[in-house]
Amino acid sequence: MKLVVVSAGLSVPSSTRLLADRLAAATAERTPAEVQVVELRDLAVEIAHTFTNGFPGRNLAAAFDAVAAADGLIVVTPVFSASYSGLFKSFFDALSVTDEDALAGKPVLLGATGGTARHSLVLDHALRPLFAYLKAVVVPTGVYAASEDWGAEGLDGRIARAAGELAALTGGPSAARETAPEAGKPADDAFEVVPFEERLAALRPAG
Repeated sequence: MKLVVVSAGLSVPSSTRLLADRLAAATAERTPAEVQVVELRDLAVEIAHTFTNGFPGRNLAAAFDAVAAADGLIVVTPVFSASYSGLFKSFFDALSVTDEDALAGKPVLLGATGGTARHSLVLDHALRPLFAYLKAVVVPTGVYAASEDWGAEGLDGRIARAAGELAALTGGPSAARETAPEAGKPADDAFEVVPFEERLAALRPAG
């Protein structure tokens, strides 16, 4: 599949880009993926000009094309004033002006970084409503990384869970189930897709 990563980090190096790269790597471990990264920092001027000129520049247009053609998206923003960054929002505003259905039905994994865990609700209070409005299909698990999360227990597990959900939505080979190596049975946190007809037959009384 074609996986596009949109990173709104501003510094170099960037914890936002680091989280984006780890999410992409975890997804690629679960389903074969061609990964392309879109760094919004490099497109800031063209994004601003889009609102005044009415059309995207060459590099921004290429980024829009990549997003529209992607089988799945990973989007990561730093937190500013308890919400997504202005650069992050402006990119998706400009994209929706160019093509309002660019994200319709597209699987999206949400990520954010911040200095404190107190901003972790940005995923549900800001990012999830934005992408619901854009008609994307957002994976259930979002990943927020505060400064204290790097190197701590818990972050790897959240990354793995979110990556598995994105792989499932894009139809990856491990989408329906993961197998426990020692028993040959589904892992505890895996799920199995059962056709509706089979479920209905199981509810019918015998005889």
